[in-house]
Amino acid sequence: MTEAEDAEALEQWALVNTPLGEAWSGRARYAAAMYFYKRGEMDAETLEVYRICSRLDAEDPLAIIRDRKVGKAWLERMG
Repeated sequence: MTEAEDAEALEQWALVNTPLGEAWSGRARYAAAMYFYKRGEMDAETLEVYRICSRLDAEDPLAIIRDRKVGKAWLERMG
């Protein structure tokens, strides 16, 4: 991975972890989730949860992912 790719990955990681409740945070998390999905680091079911939550800034996608029992690898990565 190049330095630019490393920087992009770090930026996307920060965005996927945008605090709940901030204006436009759901959309930022979804955009970052799409980045990880395109890289093969997130499955489609997990991405769908981020899509659903994209207009709900205060909604925690990780809670929904847990409830749906999907995205086990993603949840492990998120710690």
